This record gives sequence, structure tokens and C-alpha cells, in this order.
Amino acid sequence: MEFRKLTSGLTVSPQIAPGDMKAIAAAGYRAIICNRPDGEGPDQPSFAEIEAAARKEGLEARYLPIETGKVTDTDTQEFDRALTELPGPVLAFCRTGTRSATLWSLSQADRLDVAEILATSKAAGYDMGGVVRRIANGGRTPTEQADATFEIVIVGGGAAGIAVAASLRKRLPRVEIAIIDPADTHYYQPGWTMVGGGIFDAAETARTMGSLIPKDVRWIKAAVAAFEPDADVIILDGCRVVRYDRLIVCPGLKLDWHAVDGLVETLGRNGVTSNYRYDLAPYTWELVQGLSKGRAVFTQPPMPIKCAGAPQKAIYLSADAWKRRGVLGDIDIHFANAGGVLFGVKDYVPALMEYIDLYGVALDFHHNLISVDGPAKIATFQVSHPDTRPERVEMPFDMLHVCPPQTAPDFIRVSPLADDAGWVTVDQATLRHTRWDNIWSLGDVMNAPNAKTAAAARMQAPVVAANITADIRGRAPVAQYNGYGSCPLTVERGKVVLAEFGYGGTLLPSFPKMLIDGTRPSRAAWLLKEKILPPFYWQGMLRGHEWLVRPETITTD
Repeated sequence: MEFRKLTSGLTVSPQIAPGDMKAIAAAGYRAIICNRPDGEGPDQPSFAEIEAAARKEGLEARYLPIETGKVTDTDTQEFDRALTELPGPVLAFCRTGTRSATLWSLSQADRLDVAEILATSKAAGYDMGGVVRRIANGGRTPTEQADATFEIVIVGGGAAGIAVAASLRKRLPRVEIAIIDPADTHYYQPGWTMVGGGIFDAAETARTMGSLIPKDVRWIKAAVAAFEPDADVIILDGCRVVRYDRLIVCPGLKLDWHAVDGLVETLGRNGVTSNYRYDLAPYTWELVQGLSKGRAVFTQPPMPIKCAGAPQKAIYLSADAWKRRGVLGDIDIHFANAGGVLFGVKDYVPALMEYIDLYGVALDFHHNLISVDGPAKIATFQVSHPDTRPERVEMPFDMLHVCPPQTAPDFIRVSPLADDAGWVTVDQATLRHTRWDNIWSLGDVMNAPNAKTAAAARMQAPVVAANITADIRGRAPVAQYNGYGSCPLTVERGKVVLAEFGYGGTLLPSFPKMLIDGTRPSRAAWLLKEKILPPFYWQGMLRGHEWLVRPETITTD
């Protein structure tokens, strides 16, 4: 027997035998559903035999036979009725368990979202990609006709999505392009560090989505439920179908606040904040201004995360503010980092360590935040030093700045586009999907080994635009991405360590060393961060102006 649990009330299994009933009853099951028609295989026991053996063990049994590949809407309704009427937990089986899992997936479609159903089925070993359109349609068989068709569809209207749309529009003025994104507001997220440091106002970092979508690009204000890449189709919530010739996937990543027990309940109060959220960054500055003594704890989860330098940027700007007020000596600052190094590119570490020492920051490496008790002001960490047994450590705090764990969005993780870790699989040079050659990805959601920053998306957008343009014209890829990313580390108010690097930690400075030495704190780099990059973002990157990001050309021997 092979039990594959879907929920607390339902487990599915491949074919069972009458002799299995004693073990099934002992495992706590109270009823059985047979979804395999009698006579499907030569060694298959009949339902009558299964039912008789089940009754001897006090189990109820129900016969709901389904032909392979022919689950009807009526079958789904009958399966759902059986789950309601039978005592639970229930064990449902067929030849492999797939039909039973399909029936469950379709029966839950009007109660659970698509990503949750796909993830639950996948965890049990069943791929529901073949019925995803029906799941999105509330479990009912939908029409096969597309509601809309475009030559290029872009999933995601963040920095990457709008930038690549603008770059494509400049190259391909007559091509039909659509952006799919449900959000009303677009945020300049790199500015939230400055909001938390009392330098920017939060409102400066937000604009309406409609004001930024490039002219003549269709905006579909909806959420994506699932992908059918073999059919060149995207399924939207409500089972609307969008067909494409070429697809660009760039919805960003998911901030998994719920991964830390107790965090959601205390965010924005009890001294718990985060610059990773628009509405919380002002609270960071409020806490910094209000703290004159006590302990301030700043966290960083396991990689990958958006802008790996952001957690420590919050430290530096907070500590600088306390230093200017003359209270730094009364504040115990801790950087609880799940990783084992301060920064992933070693060339920048010496300059950063000077500030760690200046501000008296305690570096607590291999500390991963797992729970927060806001009213008691206690943070609990899983501490996993190499070659030692993991232990849990409680750390009291007066201020807690949290960088949340981060994953690919749910609808990406359960899609066929994703790798085992949930990120979209691409060739790291061309950013083309490794399985479907009419799909590209950029930004935080794809799996190339680069830093997930807005600067990386700024470099990636023209690469994708150039390669799609070449593809439409029947040519091979012409541009390649070198892994460029940038992290302006705000080490104090008025100075920045401008980290710029590519694949493998290779330094890729944009400016001559005599102007900005990225390995040292610089006022010029601060000017860039504070005054130049915001308008560069709004009026440059999102308008398709490819300043300082001309794609590298692919050379052939």
C-alpha cells in the first residue's frame, strides 16, 4: 500500500487489495472510495471483493468508477457528495491514484485557489496540469476558445515588466503587447530603505499603474491562475483564457510573512517593522526616532531575497541616526543573519566591516528568525552553526526590523515553468526558458544566479527585448546578460558603498574609479542614490531609455 495524503480527511492510493483492509482500518481510515472500474486490469480485484473485505473491518465502501481520462463534471459532484456523506478520514483509490486526486482537485475548485490545489496535489505526487483550466473554472469543463490573443504577453507589471514592455515597444511599434497585473499601484521599492531612514516620504515611491503602462500596450488587470505552455495559453482567475505567441514572465517574488510564526499579528506595532513593505517603512523611522536605549535587532533570512543588502542598509541608517543624536552607545544592535557572511561579494566587505565596528553591531551569523512574540518583545531564532546541532535561541528586543523569507509566487512555484526550487528556469545568458523557446523570464522570479535587484532588471529588460525582436525576425538570440546587479549600501546619511557586480562576484563598475570607487564609501554614490536614481527609474528605465545598459552582443566563432 502507498498512502498519499491530500488533506486530513482524504488520502489517495494506487490499487489496494482485500488483504489490505486490516492495515487500512488500523491506520484510522473509516471509509473507502473505489474510482477504478471493474475489469480494467487482469490482476485487479473486483469492487465486490473490496467491499466485502472492508465491511469485515468496519469500513464503509463506495463505488464511483471513472474511465481513464474521462472525469466528468457529474463525477466530480458525486465524489464531493461521497466525501460529505461518508465517515472520515476516507481512502480513495484507482490504478495509480491519479483519478482520485483529479476528482479531489476538481471538487475543491470552488473553495481553494488554483495554486493551493496544484501544490497539494504535487506534494502527494500528482501533476494536475492537465486539468488546470477546469480547476480555474470552478471545477467545471470550460470552453477551449481564448478570450484574447496577443503577439507578446508579459506577466507582471513591476520594474521588470514595464521596463521590458517599454523596450519592446521602441523596437516593435506595431506588435500587439499585453501586460497582465492585478495591482492598481506601482512602487519604487528601492526607495523604501530611504523612507525607513527618514530621507524619502513614502508617497514619493508610489504611482498609479495606469500612468506607467507604455502607450499602446494593453493592460489586463487580473491575476494569473495557471500556465499551459504546451498550448501557448495563460489562465486568469475566473478562467479567462489569454493566448500568446511569445510570453515574458516577470511577476517578482513573494514575501512570505506567514513563514515566521507570530510575525503577521505583530507587524506595525510592538516595535516590529520592515522596510520591505510600503506601509511599514515609515514605522521604521518612527521607531528609530523613538528609541534612545535598549536593543535593536535586524534580521536577514536565507537566500535568495530581494536586494540582499537591504537588511543591513536599515542597520546603517538607523545606527547613523542614533549616532547623530548621541544615543548610539546606549543601544545594543544585533544583525541576526541566517547566512554566514556579511555580504556575498568579498570586495565590499572591508568597507562594510568598518561601519559594523563603528556602530558596534553584533554579527549573529546562522541565526534564522522563526517566531516573534510581539507583546512580550521576544524573537526566536533557529541557530545552525556548521558542524553543530541546531538550537533555538530567544532574543529580547525593543525594536525588531524583519526581512521576511522570500519565495517565488505560488502560481509560479506550482507551474511547469518552474525548477525544483520554484523559480522560472532560464538560460542565464539569453534569459530564454530552457524548455519552451517562446518563453522568456527576467526580474526576481527567474533562476539565474544573479542578485535580485531593480538594477538587475534594468539590465535584463533590453536583453530580453533584443532577443525577442530577433526571434520575431527569425534570428538566433543576439544579446546576453552578464549577471549585473547593483546594491547601493547606505552606510550613513550622505555616503554609500556602491556595490556593482555580475555572475560569480565579478566587479562590474559603471563609473571610473576616480569618480566612484565602489569598494569605498562615497558621497558621489549617495548623490546617485538620493537624487539621480529615482528619476532615472521613473523617466528612464520605465520609459524604455536604456542608458548605461546596452546589451552585450552574443559573439560566435
